Amino acid sequence: MNDAPVKTHCPYCALQCGMTVSTRDGEVVIAPRTDIPANAQGALCQKGWTAAELLKPGARLTTPLLYGRPSTWHAALSHVAGRLAGVRAEHGPDGVAVFGGGGLTNESAYHLGKLARVALGTSQIDYNGRFCMSSAAAAANRAFGLDRGLPFPLTDLAGADVVLLAGANVAETMPPLVRHLAGPRLIVVDPRQTPTARLAALHLQPAPGTDLALALGLLHLVVAEGLVDREYVAARTSGFEAAAAAAGAWWPERAERVTGVPVARMRSAVQLLKSADKAYILTGRGAEQHAKGTDTVTAFINLALALGLPGTRGSGYGCLTGQGNGQGGREHGQKADQLPGYRKIDDPAAREHVAAVWGVDPADLPGPGRSAQELLDALGTPGGPKALLLFGSNPVVSAPRSGALAERLRRLDLLVVADVVLSETAALADVVLPAAQWAEQDGTMTNLEGRVLLRRRALAPPEGVRTDLEIIQGLAAGLGHAWSADPDEVFGELRRASAGGPADYAGITRARIAAETGVFWPCPAEDHPGTPRPFLDGFATPDGRARFVPVEHRPPAEEIDEDYPVHLTTGRVLAQYQSGAQTRRIAALVEAAPEPFVELHPDLAEQLGIGPGDLVRVHSRRGSADAVARITAGIRRDTVFMPFHWEGANRLTNPALDPGSRMPEFKVCAVRVEKAA
Repeated sequence: MNDAPVKTHCPYCALQCGMTVSTRDGEVVIAPRTDIPANAQGALCQKGWTAAELLKPGARLTTPLLYGRPSTWHAALSHVAGRLAGVRAEHGPDGVAVFGGGGLTNESAYHLGKLARVALGTSQIDYNGRFCMSSAAAAANRAFGLDRGLPFPLTDLAGADVVLLAGANVAETMPPLVRHLAGPRLIVVDPRQTPTARLAALHLQPAPGTDLALALGLLHLVVAEGLVDREYVAARTSGFEAAAAAAGAWWPERAERVTGVPVARMRSAVQLLKSADKAYILTGRGAEQHAKGTDTVTAFINLALALGLPGTRGSGYGCLTGQGNGQGGREHGQKADQLPGYRKIDDPAAREHVAAVWGVDPADLPGPGRSAQELLDALGTPGGPKALLLFGSNPVVSAPRSGALAERLRRLDLLVVADVVLSETAALADVVLPAAQWAEQDGTMTNLEGRVLLRRRALAPPEGVRTDLEIIQGLAAGLGHAWSADPDEVFGELRRASAGGPADYAGITRARIAAETGVFWPCPAEDHPGTPRPFLDGFATPDGRARFVPVEHRPPAEEIDEDYPVHLTTGRVLAQYQSGAQTRRIAALVEAAPEPFVELHPDLAEQLGIGPGDLVRVHSRRGSADAVARITAGIRRDTVFMPFHWEGANRLTNPALDPGSRMPEFKVCAVRVEKAA
């Protein structure tokens, strides 16, 4: 018996490529859709094509686990409710913490935030999206008054003459996007010669942690060579003189000494950008995951503003969101400082509006809590949370200084993990709750463009598995709250809660999403067309002008020295995704990328006596990790690279935080490399 194909979306990155799911002779079949702009040409990457593999029995969880033993749902939820009551009675509401994920649907993210603030009364909630694009969000908010990953449709990129990608390896992280970049000339900023850099007309290869100095050097050249779009700057921005003065100290030769990028290449980049009628500057995690990530993104925004790009049809600045619902996940309440609709939790008007939707007193809503890394660092410590509810995240692999985190999780009075598989984090949990997968539940997702899409249920979950909304409903019931688990009802409540906020979904209905293949927020009414390009007529600042913000370069939080003489940078590979909890269980992806590795330049490898395939040990001040050596001239001599999909790389990384976004410094730390015994 064959089922009709159900239209839905890929479970992985923020492109949210369209696909159909059907069954044929008992097998789940995936096919690309051609009506979704992200992959309108029918493209899927290897991860998308193999996404059905984990829907099969075997690798996934199908029954609750209570201290490692199979349990009934009633027993597991009753145990959680009792333990939570005890922790809250002894330590107060903030004795319990909630940690979410950027892969949850909008509905699940919204209800998880409500669970924390209403049912638990805790301020201690954040999510792994803090590790994704929080620095870009902070920079966009202060420059434009609004954070939306791409403030233009993805398809606009195809019409550009030039696109600068700063710290983004899209050929591996979101391959179908490359089809939108077939026309423009690419400038790629990356310490490695990635597959994306190999597509570039110009590759700028800075030392890790020096992207900010490079952006200041580029702006210096734009000003010095008279390439500023003065008419645009005068009409649509404020603060140019201060930003230009800050860049004035970064003459090209100084920028070259700090970054290692030759002056001639910087001049070529500026000329390419200025000669283009239509140009975009896009940032990714490579520029953002630093203790100065907000200022680094701001420096690239300043460059874009000086060239007159943002809010200009056919040009602009944007951030390439990573996780599937990294955008929507923070818009509706998973972040420590935000309420639904991208409202600030310490804004009295925002609290009053959301409290009215939730039927509670605004005074009863908690205030801002700890950011993700600060929350994880506080677990099990005096004054920190003693219990943690965790949904769709695997921080034992993905958080910096991960070895210390595993010890803190073991010290908790209660750890509850809801996930699809027994991840490294779930393996430490007191209670594990089996969650339905992407193809087994309805909901909405918001992709990197701010386009709200429909995730449709194509299959029934296995017996014993519940959807995220059903799990949240069960947890809330144990705390005395009767909430719906129907995604339509929850989305309706989300629409009311977001109404009037920066991320206004009030006019977005499931029927509209289906008819229009997605609706762009803000969309305040059902007769509103949605907002694919929010800045064309003005920015979301009080005066409608974009703000230049002067920034200064500073070195990485941890510089190389005699004991740790090499930079480590981390990133992704094509066949794996995030912490690898799911993709490392798919045979075809394991075959394509079976193990972690350390990428070294031939000169460094010769100096250390390391050959291809040798086992290498990498040490930082936080721990050590082993992986096989890959020798390539495509990386700087002073840098090694490790992918973060396996446990190990993040034992090494530095948890130093950006003062504004609270983003950890994943992308650079000092290490020592040696051939393992």
